[in-house]
Amino acid sequence: MKSIAFTFILVGFSLALPVSGRQTPIERPALSFADIADLATGAPLIAKARISGVRNVQGGGARNVQGGGADLTASPRKFQLITVKVESLIRGQGGIAPRVSFLALANARRFRNGAQVLLYARPGQRAGQVQLVSANALQPWSPELEATTRAVTTELLGAQSIPAIVAVGDAFHVPGTVQGESETQIFLKTATGEPVSLSVVHRAGEATRWGVSLGEIVDDAAVPPAPGTLLWYRLACALPEVLPAASTRALAVLDAEAARGDYRFVMESLGSCGRTL
Repeated sequence: MKSIAFTFILVGFSLALPVSGRQTPIERPALSFADIADLATGAPLIAKARISGVRNVQGGGARNVQGGGADLTASPRKFQLITVKVESLIRGQGGIAPRVSFLALANARRFRNGAQVLLYARPGQRAGQVQLVSANALQPWSPELEATTRAVTTELLGAQSIPAIVAVGDAFHVPGTVQGESETQIFLKTATGEPVSLSVVHRAGEATRWGVSLGEIVDDAAVPPAPGTLLWYRLACALPEVLPAASTRALAVLDAEAARGDYRFVMESLGSCGRTL
């Protein structure tokens, strides 16, 4: 028989008041793609689970339950000890215990017994423990939430995973031999050091086109990323609204102005990141 490891984590999410003596399910706006991607990309462990128990804990009792973690003794606020049974593991190389528990502030929203949730976590400091990656890392389950989480995770763990964008590098602008033709290249810095670049091409009589190249060679056939993909998320949610001055420091005035305009075109094409959390 497998031993059941309980994990106790302090997170801040709301609990709903019961109506007519019964606990009500959580009602909140659906998360955006960026919200889900934030959770999924930051969580080494992602699991679908079902709540099997909720118990009130207060002050020093919370610290005793937690086993000496955060100092909750001085806090007059109440907490909920929530236990969940893991139903499936979406991400987690080292696995996860079949049953985990955590502490949550008892505020305004309640996760009822039997409710399905998605848990976004990281391994804890001791065996059998995990830590939620944020205060929003326990979410009510829905088919759409699970499907999007799985899609992001599949891209994230794929052979050609898109690295996180950390900064904008140098920009170059080259006028064409025909008036109205030009090309701008903007190189991006990534968390892994892998090259990513943007290219914006103007051709006489054609609509302006742009694309993303992954690799050392700028791909002439590069295209924009589709919304709702990891590449789109990496760009739309990480790039600054305007091209940094440092990126055009080596360019002539007119070339720098053209590069800034092309960068604005890219950002308008990407659209808003759409975070709500």
